[in-house]
Amino acid sequence: MSFPFQKKYDVVVVGAGPAGSLAAKYAAIGGADVLLIDRKKEIGTPIQCAGFIPAADELENLIPGLILPSEMTDFSKECLLSQTSKQKIISPDLSTKEFAVGGFVVDRKLFDSDLSKQAASEGADVLCGTVVQSIDSIADGHILKLSGEFGTTEISGKIIIGADGPSSLVGKTFGLVHSKKSETSLPYERGIGFGYKMTNVDIDSETLEMYFGNKYVPGGYVWIFPEGEGKANVGLGLRRSLCKENISARAFLNRFIKEHPIASEKLKGGKIESIIGGIIPVDGAPEKTATERVMIAGDAAGHVLATNGGGIPFAMAAGKIAGETAAEALKNETGRGIDRKIDGKVSEKIDRKMNEKTHGKTDGKTNGKIDDKIDVSDYEKKWRADFGNALEASVQARKMMDKFMMSDKLMNAAFKLMPAERLKEMQCGYIPTSIQKGLNLLLK
Repeated sequence: MSFPFQKKYDVVVVGAGPAGSLAAKYAAIGGADVLLIDRKKEIGTPIQCAGFIPAADELENLIPGLILPSEMTDFSKECLLSQTSKQKIISPDLSTKEFAVGGFVVDRKLFDSDLSKQAASEGADVLCGTVVQSIDSIADGHILKLSGEFGTTEISGKIIIGADGPSSLVGKTFGLVHSKKSETSLPYERGIGFGYKMTNVDIDSETLEMYFGNKYVPGGYVWIFPEGEGKANVGLGLRRSLCKENISARAFLNRFIKEHPIASEKLKGGKIESIIGGIIPVDGAPEKTATERVMIAGDAAGHVLATNGGGIPFAMAAGKIAGETAAEALKNETGRGIDRKIDGKVSEKIDRKMNEKTHGKTDGKTNGKIDDKIDVSDYEKKWRADFGNALEASVQARKMMDKFMMSDKLMNAAFKLMPAERLKEMQCGYIPTSIQKGLNLLLK
């Protein structure tokens, strides 16, 4: 089968989730020739996320300096399943606290698909059902070996943006990963997300619910997110390092649905429509997320709040920054012009010629030095300035709360100590000094 697109690009984006699609969109808006690759035959499926997006003003108030792209809230109404106004947190002893939380539960299949279509409408080529097998560096960029629905081929890109998830091939190839603590340890802490889309449930259509307790979800929480018309996304996020029972995430969730004193009444008539699942990075970003002509974003870069596993807003923010950085870096390349887009109109295309593959090939781990005329280091500075402190704070907050997660008694005590609004702030990693002191006293 013949390859449907050209073989040489300015920017190749790997992964068409929110981070990758926005990276492709904004690189294309900046005038770059862009290829967006996704291993899925249909973008957005299978679903791997609960699909909750906080209102922009909620996050911007909690994380000063965070600048969110308009696409986070300005999306098609077809993607919207429900709009939330509050959140309830239920402790192991069934105590409940609630606070206001504005946001949206979206259909991730439609949401992701819409974002990739936006990238395509700006001129990016979108290639589904295709896996990147390997990446080699050359003097003026990178060669990617592809396989999938369109056969096996090679394409070149001057810049690569890896938005290919927590097991990112792009990140591994270029050393943009967490360092191992020891030879026997995992490179970083990861959670497991598993859930069901259910119908015929009896829940509040405007309320997010989060349940804690070692019997049902060691080292994490169970969520019930409304999806309208008696439907809900019911799932859990847990960490194996905190599990005492050797049973599956599915078994924990089934137990919760059948046995939890509060939730089982709401879910007892529920029917499972589909299954979701995925890996959740909960140890923050690696030391580096950019190197010679390469950037990583979204789950690939650990752009996830470690306290609750939420990552869509940060993935989208990072994706936009990566796309803009790539376009700007290409404009600055000596002796070369790229398309200029003004008010959505593309001016005359200027020289797009790339050097042939034979020019100074090195391996993907950059044993050789590639041409450094294209500099993407601004990406690292910009995303860290926007929300880097919040991600790091969430990791520290998660590590503190890990000490309580092993004991329902300690969790109940911590729950009683923290006012509702503080619980809300803690999800973004902010724990006031007075609360930290109280929590430390509980551990003594």
